[in-house]
Amino acid sequence: MTNTITQLEIPGVKKVHSGKVREIFDLGDALLFVATDRISAFDVIMPNPIPEKGHVLTALSAFWFKKTVHIVPNHFLTNDFARIATAVGGKTTSPAETLVALRDRSMLVRKCQPLPVECVVRGYLAGSGWKEYQQSGTVCGIPLPAGLVESSKLREPVFTPSTKAAVGHDENISFDRACQILGQPIAEKIRHYSLALYKYARDQAAMHGIIIADTKFEFGMDHDKVLLIDEALTPDSSRFWPATNYKAGGPQPSFDKQFLRDYLETLSWNKTPPGPELPAEIIQKTSAKYLEALQRLTA
Repeated sequence: MTNTITQLEIPGVKKVHSGKVREIFDLGDALLFVATDRISAFDVIMPNPIPEKGHVLTALSAFWFKKTVHIVPNHFLTNDFARIATAVGGKTTSPAETLVALRDRSMLVRKCQPLPVECVVRGYLAGSGWKEYQQSGTVCGIPLPAGLVESSKLREPVFTPSTKAAVGHDENISFDRACQILGQPIAEKIRHYSLALYKYARDQAAMHGIIIADTKFEFGMDHDKVLLIDEALTPDSSRFWPATNYKAGGPQPSFDKQFLRDYLETLSWNKTPPGPELPAEIIQKTSAKYLEALQRLTA
Protein backbone atom coordinates (compact mmCIF):
# COMPACT_ATOMS: atom_id res chain seq x y z
CA MET A 1 0.00 0.00 0.00
CA THR A 2 1.21 3.51 -0.83
CA ASN A 3 2.76 5.45 2.04
CA THR A 4 0.21 7.73 3.65
CA ILE A 5 0.51 10.90 5.71
CA THR A 6 -1.94 11.88 8.43
CA GLN A 7 0.13 14.37 10.42
CA LEU A 8 2.93 16.69 9.35
CA GLU A 9 5.29 19.08 11.04
CA ILE A 10 8.05 20.99 9.24
CA PRO A 11 10.87 21.69 11.68
CA GLY A 12 11.69 25.40 11.65
CA VAL A 13 8.50 26.41 9.79
CA LYS A 14 5.41 27.73 11.55
CA LYS A 15 2.18 25.80 11.08
CA VAL A 16 -0.69 28.27 11.00
CA HIS A 17 -3.60 25.86 10.68
CA SER A 18 -4.44 22.17 10.77
CA GLY A 19 -7.79 21.44 9.17
CA LYS A 20 -9.72 18.25 8.53
CA VAL A 21 -7.40 17.46 5.63
CA ARG A 22 -4.85 20.21 5.06
CA GLU A 23 -1.83 21.42 7.00
CA ILE A 24 -0.99 25.08 6.30
CA PHE A 25 2.47 26.57 6.89
CA ASP A 26 3.69 30.18 6.74
CA LEU A 27 6.66 30.67 4.40
CA GLY A 28 6.68 34.44 4.78
CA ASP A 29 5.63 35.68 1.36
CA ALA A 30 3.33 32.70 0.69
CA LEU A 31 1.52 29.85 2.40
CA LEU A 32 2.30 26.18 1.90
CA PHE A 33 -0.80 23.99 1.60
CA VAL A 34 -0.19 20.30 2.24
CA ALA A 35 -3.06 17.85 1.60
CA THR A 36 -2.77 14.86 3.93
CA ASP A 37 -4.48 11.52 3.39
CA ARG A 38 -6.94 12.16 6.22
CA ILE A 39 -10.60 11.81 5.36
CA SER A 40 -13.59 13.20 7.21
CA ALA A 41 -17.24 12.27 6.99
CA PHE A 42 -20.10 13.95 8.82
CA ASP A 43 -17.44 16.42 10.06
CA VAL A 44 -15.52 13.67 11.87
CA ILE A 45 -11.98 12.69 10.86
CA MET A 46 -11.74 8.95 10.33
CA PRO A 47 -8.90 7.02 12.05
CA ASN A 48 -7.67 5.49 8.76
CA PRO A 49 -6.01 7.43 5.94
CA ILE A 50 -6.93 6.95 2.28
CA PRO A 51 -3.91 6.19 0.06
CA GLU A 52 -3.29 8.73 -2.76
CA LYS A 53 -5.96 11.09 -1.42
CA GLY A 54 -3.59 14.00 -0.79
CA HIS A 55 -2.16 13.62 -4.28
CA VAL A 56 -5.63 13.60 -5.87
CA LEU A 57 -6.82 16.70 -3.98
CA THR A 58 -3.69 18.66 -4.86
CA ALA A 59 -3.59 17.63 -8.52
CA LEU A 60 -7.30 18.27 -9.12
CA SER A 61 -7.29 21.61 -7.30
CA ALA A 62 -4.27 22.77 -9.32
CA PHE A 63 -5.98 21.58 -12.52
CA TRP A 64 -9.17 23.56 -11.82
CA PHE A 65 -7.38 26.65 -10.49
CA LYS A 66 -5.51 26.86 -13.80
CA LYS A 67 -8.63 26.14 -15.88
CA THR A 68 -10.89 28.71 -14.18
CA VAL A 69 -8.63 31.72 -13.70
CA HIS A 70 -10.49 33.43 -16.57
CA ILE A 71 -13.64 33.33 -14.40
CA VAL A 72 -12.19 34.45 -11.08
CA PRO A 73 -8.61 34.98 -9.84
CA ASN A 74 -7.41 32.48 -7.24
CA HIS A 75 -4.73 32.02 -4.63
CA PHE A 76 -2.80 29.30 -6.48
CA LEU A 77 0.88 30.03 -7.18
CA THR A 78 2.38 26.64 -8.04
CA ASN A 79 2.39 22.92 -7.35
CA ASP A 80 5.73 22.52 -9.12
CA PHE A 81 7.83 20.47 -6.74
CA ALA A 82 11.13 22.12 -7.67
CA ARG A 83 9.76 25.54 -6.74
CA ILE A 84 8.22 24.17 -3.54
CA ALA A 85 11.50 22.45 -2.61
CA THR A 86 13.38 25.72 -3.09
CA ALA A 87 10.84 27.69 -1.02
CA VAL A 88 10.76 25.19 1.85
CA GLY A 89 14.29 23.78 1.75
CA GLY A 90 15.96 26.96 2.94
CA LYS A 91 13.59 27.37 5.90
CA THR A 92 13.37 23.91 7.45
CA THR A 93 15.97 22.33 9.69
CA SER A 94 15.34 18.88 8.12
CA PRO A 95 15.00 19.47 4.39
CA ALA A 96 15.54 15.92 3.13
CA GLU A 97 12.89 14.32 5.33
CA THR A 98 10.46 17.19 4.81
CA LEU A 99 10.71 17.27 1.03
CA VAL A 100 9.99 13.56 0.73
CA ALA A 101 6.75 14.12 2.63
CA LEU A 102 5.73 17.13 0.52
CA ARG A 103 6.07 15.61 -2.94
CA ASP A 104 2.83 15.40 -4.96
CA ARG A 105 0.64 16.78 -2.15
CA SER A 106 1.70 20.43 -1.81
CA MET A 107 1.09 23.81 -3.36
CA LEU A 108 2.19 27.37 -2.72
CA VAL A 109 -0.63 29.90 -2.45
CA ARG A 110 -1.08 33.62 -1.94
CA LYS A 111 -1.92 34.92 1.49
CA CYS A 112 -5.38 36.40 1.84
CA GLN A 113 -8.21 36.82 4.34
CA PRO A 114 -10.73 33.94 4.08
CA LEU A 115 -14.40 34.92 3.98
CA PRO A 116 -16.53 33.30 6.74
CA VAL A 117 -19.11 31.84 4.34
CA GLU A 118 -18.90 28.66 2.27
CA CYS A 119 -20.46 28.71 -1.19
CA VAL A 120 -22.37 25.58 -2.20
CA VAL A 121 -23.84 25.26 -5.69
CA ARG A 122 -26.38 22.50 -6.31
CA GLY A 123 -27.29 21.35 -9.78
CA TYR A 124 -29.06 18.18 -8.67
CA LEU A 125 -31.22 17.23 -5.70
CA ALA A 126 -29.08 15.11 -3.37
CA GLY A 127 -27.82 14.80 0.19
CA SER A 128 -29.15 17.28 2.72
CA GLY A 129 -30.93 19.14 -0.08
CA TRP A 130 -33.02 16.08 -0.91
CA LYS A 131 -33.83 15.55 2.77
CA GLU A 132 -35.05 19.14 3.14
CA TYR A 133 -37.03 19.00 -0.11
CA GLN A 134 -38.94 15.95 1.11
CA GLN A 135 -40.02 17.87 4.21
CA SER A 136 -40.71 21.34 2.82
CA GLY A 137 -40.31 21.45 -0.96
CA THR A 138 -37.29 23.72 -0.54
CA VAL A 139 -33.48 23.53 -0.57
CA CYS A 140 -31.88 25.84 1.98
CA GLY A 141 -35.16 27.76 2.01
CA ILE A 142 -35.30 28.14 -1.79
CA PRO A 143 -38.64 26.86 -3.18
CA LEU A 144 -38.31 24.18 -5.86
CA PRO A 145 -40.93 22.75 -8.25
CA ALA A 146 -43.16 19.98 -6.93
CA GLY A 147 -42.69 16.41 -8.05
CA LEU A 148 -38.90 16.19 -8.00
CA VAL A 149 -37.27 12.93 -6.95
CA GLU A 150 -33.89 12.10 -5.43
CA SER A 151 -31.07 13.04 -7.83
CA SER A 152 -33.37 15.12 -10.06
CA LYS A 153 -31.57 17.68 -12.20
CA LEU A 154 -32.61 21.21 -11.25
CA ARG A 155 -33.79 23.60 -13.95
CA GLU A 156 -31.03 25.99 -12.92
CA PRO A 157 -28.24 25.52 -10.37
CA VAL A 158 -28.97 27.10 -6.98
CA PHE A 159 -26.56 28.94 -4.70
CA THR A 160 -26.88 27.81 -1.08
CA PRO A 161 -24.34 29.41 1.27
CA SER A 162 -23.42 28.13 4.71
CA THR A 163 -21.46 29.30 7.70
CA LYS A 164 -17.97 27.92 8.28
CA ALA A 165 -18.01 26.21 11.67
CA ALA A 166 -14.67 25.94 13.47
CA VAL A 167 -16.07 22.96 15.37
CA GLY A 168 -19.01 20.74 14.46
CA HIS A 169 -21.35 21.09 11.50
CA ASP A 170 -21.62 24.00 9.09
CA GLU A 171 -25.04 25.67 9.08
CA ASN A 172 -27.00 26.41 5.91
CA ILE A 173 -27.99 30.07 5.71
CA SER A 174 -30.09 32.23 3.40
CA PHE A 175 -28.54 34.57 0.86
CA ASP A 176 -29.91 37.48 2.90
CA ARG A 177 -27.98 36.20 5.90
CA ALA A 178 -24.84 35.92 3.76
CA CYS A 179 -25.34 39.55 2.79
CA GLN A 180 -25.57 40.52 6.46
CA ILE A 181 -22.31 38.67 7.21
CA LEU A 182 -20.29 39.78 4.18
CA GLY A 183 -22.03 42.91 2.95
CA GLN A 184 -24.24 42.76 -0.12
CA PRO A 185 -21.61 43.67 -2.77
CA ILE A 186 -19.24 40.86 -1.72
CA ALA A 187 -22.08 38.35 -1.24
CA GLU A 188 -23.42 39.08 -4.73
CA LYS A 189 -19.93 38.80 -6.20
CA ILE A 190 -19.19 35.38 -4.70
CA ARG A 191 -22.65 34.13 -5.68
CA HIS A 192 -21.93 35.18 -9.27
CA TYR A 193 -18.48 33.57 -9.23
CA SER A 194 -19.78 30.35 -7.64
CA LEU A 195 -22.52 29.85 -10.23
CA ALA A 196 -20.16 30.70 -13.10
CA LEU A 197 -17.51 28.28 -11.82
CA TYR A 198 -20.04 25.49 -11.37
CA LYS A 199 -21.54 25.90 -14.85
CA TYR A 200 -18.10 25.96 -16.48
CA ALA A 201 -16.86 22.90 -14.57
CA ARG A 202 -20.15 21.06 -15.10
CA ASP A 203 -19.81 21.47 -18.86
CA GLN A 204 -16.13 20.48 -18.84
CA ALA A 205 -16.81 17.39 -16.73
CA ALA A 206 -19.71 16.34 -18.95
CA MET A 207 -17.25 15.93 -21.82
CA HIS A 208 -15.48 13.31 -19.68
CA GLY A 209 -18.63 11.42 -18.70
CA ILE A 210 -18.95 12.92 -15.20
CA ILE A 211 -21.90 14.79 -13.69
CA ILE A 212 -20.98 17.35 -11.04
CA ALA A 213 -24.10 17.17 -8.90
CA ASP A 214 -22.98 19.84 -6.46
CA THR A 215 -19.81 21.45 -5.18
CA LYS A 216 -18.47 23.83 -2.55
CA PHE A 217 -16.23 26.85 -3.05
CA GLU A 218 -14.41 29.12 -0.64
CA PHE A 219 -13.26 32.67 -1.26
CA GLY A 220 -10.90 35.13 0.36
CA MET A 221 -9.94 38.79 0.08
CA ASP A 222 -6.57 40.01 -1.15
CA HIS A 223 -7.00 43.65 -0.18
CA ASP A 224 -10.07 44.58 -2.28
CA LYS A 225 -9.86 41.63 -4.69
CA VAL A 226 -11.93 38.45 -4.29
CA LEU A 227 -9.94 35.22 -4.77
CA LEU A 228 -11.04 31.60 -5.06
CA ILE A 229 -9.14 29.75 -2.31
CA ASP A 230 -8.75 26.44 -0.47
CA GLU A 231 -9.54 23.65 -2.97
CA ALA A 232 -11.56 23.47 -6.16
CA LEU A 233 -13.87 20.78 -7.52
CA THR A 234 -12.33 17.79 -5.77
CA PRO A 235 -13.99 14.56 -4.56
CA ASP A 236 -13.87 16.06 -1.05
CA SER A 237 -15.83 19.16 -2.01
CA SER A 238 -18.09 17.81 -4.78
CA ARG A 239 -20.43 15.02 -5.78
CA PHE A 240 -19.17 13.38 -8.98
CA TRP A 241 -21.53 10.91 -10.69
CA PRO A 242 -20.85 8.74 -13.76
CA ALA A 243 -23.10 10.07 -16.51
CA THR A 244 -23.67 6.67 -18.11
CA ASN A 245 -25.30 5.34 -14.92
CA TYR A 246 -27.40 8.40 -14.12
CA LYS A 247 -31.08 7.80 -13.46
CA ALA A 248 -33.11 10.11 -11.26
CA GLY A 249 -35.18 8.49 -8.54
CA GLY A 250 -32.56 7.30 -6.08
CA PRO A 251 -28.93 7.64 -4.99
CA GLN A 252 -26.21 7.51 -7.65
CA PRO A 253 -22.86 5.71 -7.81
CA SER A 254 -20.10 8.26 -7.32
CA PHE A 255 -16.40 9.12 -7.53
CA ASP A 256 -16.21 10.89 -4.18
CA LYS A 257 -16.55 10.38 -0.43
CA GLN A 258 -20.26 9.54 -0.73
CA PHE A 259 -19.17 5.90 -0.99
CA LEU A 260 -17.64 6.22 2.49
CA ARG A 261 -20.69 8.07 3.86
CA ASP A 262 -22.96 5.31 2.55
CA TYR A 263 -20.87 2.70 4.33
CA LEU A 264 -20.91 4.67 7.58
CA GLU A 265 -24.70 4.97 7.39
CA THR A 266 -24.89 1.15 7.69
CA LEU A 267 -23.17 1.25 11.11
CA SER A 268 -24.59 2.01 14.53
CA TRP A 269 -22.08 4.88 14.87
CA ASN A 270 -23.67 8.11 16.16
CA LYS A 271 -21.61 10.44 13.90
CA THR A 272 -19.60 11.90 16.76
CA PRO A 273 -15.85 11.45 17.40
CA PRO A 274 -14.09 9.13 17.36
CA GLY A 275 -14.83 7.78 13.92
CA PRO A 276 -14.99 4.00 13.44
CA GLU A 277 -12.10 1.95 12.09
CA LEU A 278 -12.54 1.45 8.35
CA PRO A 279 -12.23 -2.00 6.73
CA ALA A 280 -9.43 -2.46 4.19
CA GLU A 281 -11.98 -2.92 1.39
CA ILE A 282 -13.63 0.44 2.11
CA ILE A 283 -10.24 2.18 2.24
CA GLN A 284 -9.14 0.63 -1.06
CA LYS A 285 -12.40 1.36 -2.89
CA THR A 286 -12.47 4.96 -1.65
CA SER A 287 -8.91 5.46 -2.88
CA ALA A 288 -9.80 3.95 -6.26
CA LYS A 289 -12.80 6.26 -6.65
CA TYR A 290 -10.70 9.35 -5.91
CA LEU A 291 -8.06 8.26 -8.42
CA GLU A 292 -10.67 7.56 -11.09
CA ALA A 293 -12.12 11.05 -10.64
CA LEU A 294 -8.65 12.55 -11.19
CA GLN A 295 -7.92 10.38 -14.20
CA ARG A 296 -11.27 11.01 -15.89
CA LEU A 297 -11.42 14.76 -15.32
CA THR A 298 -7.84 15.47 -16.38
CA ALA A 299 -7.71 13.03 -19.33
